[in-house]
Amino acid sequence: MELNVYDIKGNDTGRTIVVDDALFGTEPNDHCIWLAVKQYLANQRQGTHKSKERSEVSGSTRKLKRQKGTGGARAGDTNSPTIKGGGRVFGPKPRDYRFKLNKKVKQLARLSALAYKLKNDGVLVVEDFGFEKPKTKDMIGVLKAFKLQDEKTLFVIDRNKDNFVTLSARNLQKVRVVGPTELNTYELLHANKLVLSENIVKQFEGVCINS
Repeated sequence: MELNVYDIKGNDTGRTIVVDDALFGTEPNDHCIWLAVKQYLANQRQGTHKSKERSEVSGSTRKLKRQKGTGGARAGDTNSPTIKGGGRVFGPKPRDYRFKLNKKVKQLARLSALAYKLKNDGVLVVEDFGFEKPKTKDMIGVLKAFKLQDEKTLFVIDRNKDNFVTLSARNLQKVRVVGPTELNTYELLHANKLVLSENIVKQFEGVCINS
């Protein structure tokens, strides 16, 4: 499979880059995508929620009224869940929401997301570029060249070499810059456009197909 390579000004350079058919040509599996997204969102949860139970509420333990003869229901102390200000029954407790997902399932989910992205014309390969210093205006110029200023865009670059690109995009709400090993299914689906730096395409291919 061949992808066209563009320059930083949005012009077609006339060159192409060859990528493995498996990178964008996998038959999408929606269930694997759902599992991968579910795992990602579960991993973001802190799980620190907590409510007080009957034994943890501060209040008197005196029995409110006698057991029998009142014509009403039996009543315990003021910490009872049936009384305002009492403890909560079966309330949330701190827990870990993370769960394991098999490596091949995550791999198939990522490749499925990439297949959908290419199908919807959501992939661009841009020749290597960098900035002399961190400047948001320079990043906005790149987005305007590709008419992406109003699109959620995911840049995949060599963050070790192009750190100024990362810093230039920090203040842009709809732009995310990651390295090849940081990519996940959720971010692929969340972005409207995937922009790959030409110098990391092969590394990107290896990470997505072999890991």
